[in-house]
Amino acid sequence: MKNALRFSALGFQHVLAMYAGAVVVPLIVGQSIGLTAEQLTYLVAIDIFMCGIATLLQVMSNRFFGIGLPVVLGCTFTAVTPMIQIGKSFGVTAIYGAILVTGVVIILISGFFGKLVRFFPPVVTGSVVTIIGVTLIPVAMTNMGGGDAARELGEFGDPKHLLLSFGTLVFIILIYRLSKGFLKAISILVGLVVGTIAAYMMGMIDLTPVKEASYFHFPQLFYFGMPTFNLSAIVTMLLVAIVSLVESSGVYFALGDICDREIKEKDLAKGYRAEGLAITLGGLFNAFPYTTFSQNVGLIQMSGVKTRKVIYIAGGMLVTLGFIPKFAAIATIIPDDVLVVAMIVMF
Repeated sequence: MKNALRFSALGFQHVLAMYAGAVVVPLIVGQSIGLTAEQLTYLVAIDIFMCGIATLLQVMSNRFFGIGLPVVLGCTFTAVTPMIQIGKSFGVTAIYGAILVTGVVIILISGFFGKLVRFFPPVVTGSVVTIIGVTLIPVAMTNMGGGDAARELGEFGDPKHLLLSFGTLVFIILIYRLSKGFLKAISILVGLVVGTIAAYMMGMIDLTPVKEASYFHFPQLFYFGMPTFNLSAIVTMLLVAIVSLVESSGVYFALGDICDREIKEKDLAKGYRAEGLAITLGGLFNAFPYTTFSQNVGLIQMSGVKTRKVIYIAGGMLVTLGFIPKFAAIATIIPDDVLVVAMIVMF
């Protein structure tokens, strides 16, 4: 009983460490392509659910898929700008058509992709990720003034928006710089919570989406409609997935060192295959491409707990939370002024 409680606490810690990164992606993408509050709630809920499924696929190990390491998966930030552009140019269904094809291709190429990893050194992948972050910063800066909603109301640049944004940003920086260990790892999540509470006290939050959200739902196939297939969208998402695989490779090797396990080509292939399966399922249920989350690797190193049991519990928690739209709706009421800060820090 004592071990069960301990493992549950450690699993919940992993959920907290990755939660901010997990919900920020659907919020950014959903708001950027003009989804309704109901659609945004579904997007967040299915993303949390699929983070759990993707994690469970990866942490297990069989002959076909699963790296078998204590790794947590979440939606990749590399895909944010491409998904927004695809959604605006070809519609939301084109996003999921591209994700579906990408998932299948990743499964097919997983067997020999491990041989190509040496051609993607950190300087290459780091440059790509840096460019992605830099191109997203202008979007974040616009939201510091209140975003498009504030512009429509004639409140863009209002002092209350700037005060809330900069106040939350300073709070996150202070938490990150002055704290250590777990609190430092979840500094963005703490900032989102504190900023949202401050916004509520300033009368800037509408709780209607939370009140109207149901307590329970099942994930739906093709929630946003049947997928459509556009060649340029598919090529773009495939390139995004390949970059994510290279990032994941670094996480696999890091975890291998931490867990005293040699990572071989067949292990990499099974890891890539699991990500391909997760991406495919994401396309079917209108979620996102998934990749390994490095913050959870840091948490493993910090805690010294390397058992996969903890990650199984974390994956189960994420799946359970994904069945509760009301919980997901809480994330959708985070105002742009606060969400922008998480965007800037992550980018």
